[in-house]
Amino acid sequence: MKYKAKCQIKRNKKLLTENELQLSADVLVIGGGPAAAWAAWAAASQGVKVIIADKGFLGTSGAAAASGNGIMTPSPENWQKVASERYRVGKDLANLRWIERVIEKTWLSLPLVEKWGYRFPKENGESVRQSYYGPEYMRVLRKNLLRSGVQILDQSPALELLLAEDGSVAGARGVQRQHHRFYTVRAGAVVLANGGCAFLSKALGCNTNTGDGMLMAVEAGGELSSMEASNHYAISTAFNATVTRGVPFGWASYTDETGKDLGGYIDGRRDPAFLPNALMKGSVYARLDKATDEVKAVIEKSHFIAFLPYKKAGIDPYTERVPVTLILEGTVRGTGGIRLVDDNCATKVPGLYAAGDAASREFLAGLASGGGGPNAAWAISTGQWAGVGAAVFAKSLGARANERVARAAGQVGLRSNSFASETFDSDAIVRGVQAQMFPLEKNYLRSEQKLLDSLAKLEALWQQVQGNPKQDTVRDIEFSRRAAALTAVARWAYFSALHRTETRSEHIRVDYPQTDRNQRYYQATGGLDKLWVRRDWITDTLTTSSVETTPTTPVVSKL
Repeated sequence: MKYKAKCQIKRNKKLLTENELQLSADVLVIGGGPAAAWAAWAAASQGVKVIIADKGFLGTSGAAAASGNGIMTPSPENWQKVASERYRVGKDLANLRWIERVIEKTWLSLPLVEKWGYRFPKENGESVRQSYYGPEYMRVLRKNLLRSGVQILDQSPALELLLAEDGSVAGARGVQRQHHRFYTVRAGAVVLANGGCAFLSKALGCNTNTGDGMLMAVEAGGELSSMEASNHYAISTAFNATVTRGVPFGWASYTDETGKDLGGYIDGRRDPAFLPNALMKGSVYARLDKATDEVKAVIEKSHFIAFLPYKKAGIDPYTERVPVTLILEGTVRGTGGIRLVDDNCATKVPGLYAAGDAASREFLAGLASGGGGPNAAWAISTGQWAGVGAAVFAKSLGARANERVARAAGQVGLRSNSFASETFDSDAIVRGVQAQMFPLEKNYLRSEQKLLDSLAKLEALWQQVQGNPKQDTVRDIEFSRRAAALTAVARWAYFSALHRTETRSEHIRVDYPQTDRNQRYYQATGGLDKLWVRRDWITDTLTTSSVETTPTTPVVSKL
């Protein structure tokens, strides 16, 4: 390395440490999507000081800001019907009480968005609050946070939690890209709302979702749950494989390379298992020729982002065939995430809360996908419950909460005990993880041998990220930590998948093709160097589709 380059690196490291920003708050929210925004507002509404730190620019980063989305918010007369259907989709692992409280909380919350300035469409003079236009929705939420006195740290990815001597959370530490410095926020409580993990698959709006919150939670002593539900794939055009909006493809005809009709429908509805199985045999093409003029008008308005690739390429999707593919969205539209231990979205770590896609959505969806409307409602409701819970916890600590002795909990990808001068290659680590997580034949159709083979390769990558991380710039620091998070999440996902020996919802085991009614439990998981799985048995009574009473919270026993 040339002398000038070495000198510049030394100057960079000096600026990083000497120019560190020190802040304090009652509640720190980590994330920048709807769940984070709702959590920050809810905490501020309790009269506490709130800081929110986003990896991007809050309001424009993340999956919600990228396009429109439906919301699971039926009118009250349809609550029971929608809740029962959602429970049925969860295949005996969802919880009806949680589903009902999510629906109710979302219904009561959406008028607030309108009050803050969002304009829902109207029918017969009444607002129709069943979907949102992402960019405008997030703009309104950001504006409301500023009006509520919340301090926003943009372009400030959080990297690790701080822990007090008693094991409770005491804040977090990260980097600010634009100021080229570290920052530390001391806080009485923290809400992790920084999304799930899509493994940098380029799914629209999901490249900020790299599993950082899950790694931070486990390092602090938290647990994950239902990580086997981490293999959700979404349809996209192959020539612009990023926009994952599946609704328009519900009116498509599917053909192979030669033009042969492939079917793909069951009782008039698109078969979710059709496309992955077809793609493993060869190329698949789609043409939206089943859409009527009325359908065209609706889907082009509500899913406009899905039609931009066609317009840019000069393609008429209603008359021309286009190649399609599947993009891994992982836990973003899957289920796995940080395990919640009470109605306030608390985690096992005192003072640490989780919301949105960062949290496990097992109560809402079992091992099925809650993508779209259910997850949007989950973000709104869990964001508020977590924000209030964090505020109450912070208040309970008193005025001296931020004077507690605290230590940084992060290790892998941030610090190393190695004396070697060589640093690990973050990009190579990411490619190695993707090679195990992207292929349908590995992650969609799972088997014991394939899972063991992938886990062995992921273990080798984990050993690599134990080495020296590159830390010459804030980007180096962020990317080294990101590589560690992606590797960690992949290991937890496949380790959980290995231990659930059945096929249920999106978790498909070709060596165990049936759903086993005796496996009615959630799988908690965690560990860093040594992984573990625990069965949390659900012992409440199964709920039938004709529900008349509301069951209690799932009662779980540990094995």
